[in-house]
Formats: sequence, structure tokens, C-alpha cells
Amino acid sequence: MNAPVTRRNTVLGITAAATLLAAPSILRAQSASRVVVVGGGFGGAACARALRRADAKLQVTLIEPNKTFIACPFSNEVIAGLRAMEAQRFSYDKLAAEGIRIVPQAATSIDTQKHSVTTTDGAAFGYDRLVLSPGIDFHFEALPGYDDAASEKMPHAWKAGEQTLLLRRQLEAMTDGGTVAIAIPANPSRCPPAPYERAGLIAHYLKANKPRSKVLILDAKDTYSQQRLFEKAWKDLYGEMIERVALSQGGRVTSVDPATKTIITEFGNYTPDVANVIPPQRAGRIAEVAGATDATGWCPIDPVTFESKLVKNVHVIGDACLGGGIPKSASAAGAQGKACAAAIVALLAGRAPEAPRLTGVCYNVVAPGYGFSLVGNYQPKGDIFAEIEDGATSPVDAPRELRAREAAEAERWFETITADTFG
Repeated sequence: MNAPVTRRNTVLGITAAATLLAAPSILRAQSASRVVVVGGGFGGAACARALRRADAKLQVTLIEPNKTFIACPFSNEVIAGLRAMEAQRFSYDKLAAEGIRIVPQAATSIDTQKHSVTTTDGAAFGYDRLVLSPGIDFHFEALPGYDDAASEKMPHAWKAGEQTLLLRRQLEAMTDGGTVAIAIPANPSRCPPAPYERAGLIAHYLKANKPRSKVLILDAKDTYSQQRLFEKAWKDLYGEMIERVALSQGGRVTSVDPATKTIITEFGNYTPDVANVIPPQRAGRIAEVAGATDATGWCPIDPVTFESKLVKNVHVIGDACLGGGIPKSASAAGAQGKACAAAIVALLAGRAPEAPRLTGVCYNVVAPGYGFSLVGNYQPKGDIFAEIEDGATSPVDAPRELRAREAAEAERWFETITADTFG
């Protein structure tokens, strides 16, 4: 999956945010403050580590049901047979060694009045501040016919792991001359450029192994981030192998029939050999359980403190929050995690946090040695993050040497962010 990142000279982290709350209570002054983080992805793990490093007296608990984290960035390369799945796995051992309590359970309920999180095994964890970093869940109701069972026939591969490998196996089993369809939802969604990166990498696999095959993109959008860069890359690398049907051409998928592997759009039906259906999304379910989601299915926040607009003493970071201009990406989640940690430390001490400035780049690798990027800088404006006008993108007509350098930079970014978060 596309690798949203920071450049070599760009700071991944941030400063944090504003809003002065009440001074710590006498009880808190007598004992260590407790911060519980739910979700151990790039956002949650970065937040837990930053909290512990900022104040060693804090009791930091990370609740995450998976014993290892499987990264989405670069998982598109696993699908294309360019990377082993083991390269995507990371443990929480180093976080535990720093004094963070790792709870390998799922959070099942949150009592925001009693400040308590309950896990699958019935254990309860009290908090002074709670951080939710639950990532995404799928909005199955928005795509009739699609559910967990359907995903076993028409994989989404939008949560890295077994689905990634399932899509890979389906590509391997497809006969030469077949069609791979990628159904792309409207925004907001996790890592918006990633489906287009995936199209390029699948085309790379097909060109090398099944050259009479094609990739069909069924898109619920007319335009998308870095569109000119993607289209030039596809043409230069793969000729006519990739076809895209945009929203205005009838590309929005309205339902699916998993029994026949049929994808239904507003203007016609498609029955591809391999159907990669990426459904509409919303915040991870525990955010809804906590009462932190609104009618959109996402979590409105104060962009200065990351505190929920709906629930006191609960902060939301990463893909689950309504971030405005800032994308739902790994680098954004990590940056938000660090900014949220700084805000919480200040708030627990009775200080006003500083307003954060978040910086990140989205790298896309559409073939080995062929990458491009988009850098953006974001800061609070009203209730959201707004992009400030000093970002940059790769030139459309850049030489292959630059494309190769950016592909290498993407690799270095992945090594840096995973070491910074988990290593």
C-alpha cells in the first residue's frame, strides 16, 4: 500500500496543541497519571511511546488484540510478489521494554463516566486520559452484497494480513488474458492514492507473468490525488493494460454479488476474474462504542488537542478522526500520535499545549525503481487541519533517475517510521 511519508529533510513529528483544562487534582498529584491507548498501529504505538518518553512517571497502557502489527504501507508490493509478508510484521517488544504495559486483548466497551476501558477477557483499565487509534472498519451497509463472507471471494486487502495474501493467491491462480477489477470507494478513506498504486503494481506483475491480462479500475471519484503522475506512469510502463472508469462514466460500484463475483455499477455489470473490492469505510468500531463518532461515521476532534468533540478526556488520532485536509495515512497517524502525546502531557500538568504543525509526504511506488511523492504541511484551522501553502509534488516529466531516487527514499522512509514506532 502506498507509503505516506516524510522526506529526508522533513520532520515526521510535531509540536502539540492548545486549550487549557482544569489543573490536575490532588489525587492525581499524589499518584501517577494513567493514559490508556487503544489501537497499536502507527498512531497508537507512536503515541504510547512518545507519552512514556515525555514523562517516565506516566502509567501508559496500550490495548491491542494482535500480538504483532502488520503494516499496510508496502503491502501492495506483497500483492505484486515483490516483497515477503514477514517484512511487514513488527512486534511490541521494544515498547514493552520501555515500560509501556501491552495488553493483548480487544477493547470491547468504554465507560466514559467512570473513565474505564474493558477488554475481551473482562479486565478493566482506568484512565485519566484515553487515546483511541482504532483505524478503520468497513461500512458494509453502504455496499449491498459485501460483507466479511464476500471478502473471502472478493478480497479488499485493505487491512494488511491474510487478505493481502488472498489477493496475491488469486492473481497467481488467474489465467493469462484475465481481468483484475479494483473497485475504489469515495473519500474519506484510508490512504486515498493507494488503490492507484496497487493498480500499477498489479500491472507490473501481470506484464511479467500474464501479459495478455488487464487491470480495470471502477472508481467512485472523478479525480484523485497525484492523478497526472499515476496516468503518466501507467502509460509509460504498461501501455493500455490499465483502464479506469471514473464516477461520471458510471464507475461507482453500487452493489456486488459474491456468488457470481459480479460487480454492479450505475451503468453496467462486470464479472472479472479477480475482484478487489475496497468498500466504503468509517472509524474503527470502538470509537462508536465510546460515543466519539458523528453521523459521518468518523470522529470530530479539536485539532489542537485531538480531544473528541463529543466525549471529554478522550482523544482520537489516525485514520478514525475527521482531520480535514490531512490524509488518512501512516505518516499522518504517527505525527498525530506524537502531537497528541505532547498535548496530553501538557494538559495533565495543567499547561496549555502548543498548536501542532504536521508534516508528511505520500510516496507511491508503481513499479520497482519508479516512485513519486507529494509533501504537505498542515495546521489547525477552526475544527480541522488545513494545508498550508508550502507543499510540493514530484514533477510530472521528471527523469527516471528521480523516479528511482524517490522509490529508494520510500524504502528508507518505511525503515525509519517502523524503527521509530516499533524498533
